[in-house]
Amino acid sequence: MKPLDPRMQACIEACNRCHGSCLAMAFNHCLEEGGEHVAPPHFRLMADCAQLCATAADFMLRSSAYYATICAACADVCDACAESCEGLDGMADCVAACRACAESCRAMAG
Repeated sequence: MKPLDPRMQACIEACNRCHGSCLAMAFNHCLEEGGEHVAPPHFRLMADCAQLCATAADFMLRSSAYYATICAACADVCDACAESCEGLDGMADCVAACRACAESCRAMAG
């Protein structure tokens, strides 16, 4: 098997970290905090971000011809998720993971 480009491997890792962070924070922090943490637009955005990060990683792992398109969308959703999380207590890890993933995905999108 041909090894992945180091930039792509780093992006896959950033996507996996963001996927894990968004999913864990949504279900282990936001649900416990309640209030704005579980407001439908915020909670849906966290789920969207987690899913799109996993999808972007999958596309890169498969060397799909469409990975750049998916990475561009992932960067946009990660930015939106980071903005949504910034205004809420205890979400710094999620914000950092989203920002790092957005930056990496934007680079992969070209």
